[in-house]
Amino acid sequence: MIRSFAMFAIAAAALAQTTPIAFTGARLIPISGPEVPNGVLVVQNGKILAAGPAGSATIPAGAQRVDASGKIIMPGLVDSHSHIMGPEGADGSAALQPDVRILDSLDVRDSRLQKAQSGGITVANVMPGSGHVLSGQTLYLKLRDGRVIDDMLIRLPDGSIAGGIKMANGTNPRRAAPFPGTRGKTMAMARDLFIKTQEYRDKVRAAGGDKSKLPPRDLRYEALIDVLDGKRAVQHHTHRHDDILSVLRLAKEFNFRVVLQHVSDAWMVADEIAAAKAPVSLIVIESPGGKLEAKDNSLASAAALEKAGVLVGFHTDDGILDSRLFLRSAALAVRAGMSRDKALYGVTMANARMLDLESRVGSLEAGKDADFILLSGDPLSVYTKVLETWVDGVKVFDRSNPKDRLYQTGGYGSADRQSALHLHGGEEDHR
Repeated sequence: MIRSFAMFAIAAAALAQTTPIAFTGARLIPISGPEVPNGVLVVQNGKILAAGPAGSATIPAGAQRVDASGKIIMPGLVDSHSHIMGPEGADGSAALQPDVRILDSLDVRDSRLQKAQSGGITVANVMPGSGHVLSGQTLYLKLRDGRVIDDMLIRLPDGSIAGGIKMANGTNPRRAAPFPGTRGKTMAMARDLFIKTQEYRDKVRAAGGDKSKLPPRDLRYEALIDVLDGKRAVQHHTHRHDDILSVLRLAKEFNFRVVLQHVSDAWMVADEIAAAKAPVSLIVIESPGGKLEAKDNSLASAAALEKAGVLVGFHTDDGILDSRLFLRSAALAVRAGMSRDKALYGVTMANARMLDLESRVGSLEAGKDADFILLSGDPLSVYTKVLETWVDGVKVFDRSNPKDRLYQTGGYGSADRQSALHLHGGEEDHR
């Protein structure tokens, strides 16, 4: 009975997407262009049909109309570094474990998923921790309501699962053997791994498809071949100015794409980061504290990087910054000198570009995925609330629903795991 109800609810949601929905009267922040004071957003079948000024966007006959007057609509937020759903990556057996897949450890019933939705996040890069030089493969996820992790995966055109590689240097991976005891050894171990990957890749290519000549399959190197071939990016935890430069040297030596994560001392080496054309995913922390290597962290880093011409995004590192407060990152960056447009770009399109998803998400444009949020006021105001979050044209958060609101405001029950069904609007909805 429960299973049949679940299938009915999922089928009903899919059917609902076939009817166009037109949001009218809202102020649109499309990210891809100037803000629209009186805008229209039309979505159908999980895609955006139109987004623009009233009168310029055609509303299909028979569309469901939603009066969004007095509200703001902007793209769903993209979090380029998160730890929602309890990811567990590499263990203590080695400092370098590229064969570990975070896919195998995520709990889709973790309440932090719903909290991220309530903060307006629609896409997240879920990562293992930073206690290793390389702790495993990350996942780029759509924050849909799902029964299993497969419901949230983002598939690439070739059918593979979208994700990156997590690496770290600085204090975190420095531990007793088999981990590196120094910063220099950290980078030496990373170089050795990439050299061995190159050798493995050369043997595979030399075999020319002849199975008798192929080397024994090694999952550690398979994932890193994608890095060397530019198909997968490295998301690299780093804080101190000298550690940042070490990462840039490594990326240049092995010609791989890197996204610098956290980057507390970014303001000190902004020109060097710009010269390397490396994008930066910053964490914005409201109050000082934490590890010694982050003592010079500055809210002004975003402005300094913007001035230098660096692609700048933001992330939560949830739960370092609660996903429900992600928009504050943009607000605090503006307060410290970043432009408004680039700050909003930093929680949407910049992160989409870092995850190679810019053709699908990050802006309100016809043909892109219908990922968007409705806000009660200006996105940079501390008083603004996320009212609704939509993923692929399906509403996954509604502040007017008491069960959803609980995840946004907190309180008894807000940390409960989900039941096997956490569907909206049904009698079996235990959210």
